[in-house]
Amino acid sequence: MQVRVLFFGMLKDLAGRESESLNLAEPATLEDVVRHYEERLPGLRGLLPAIALSINQEYAPRHSQLKPGDEIALLPPVSGGL
Repeated sequence: MQVRVLFFGMLKDLAGRESESLNLAEPATLEDVVRHYEERLPGLRGLLPAIALSINQEYAPRHSQLKPGDEIALLPPVSGGL
């Protein structure tokens, strides 16, 4: 199955791009996407506990099932504030 993965903030810098298509074996979950990038982007490993994930613009837990054509976003931790 093919999904579209979007990278935001510092994750975009780590990936070297804003988005890409990813082919996954079915059935697949968000955890499969995380594992894929953990292996290919070593700098991502330290950030994984703080990364938020979404499917089709809705936050989702890592065990969420994916469907062909889903849009996955990897969202970095937000810092700052008062």
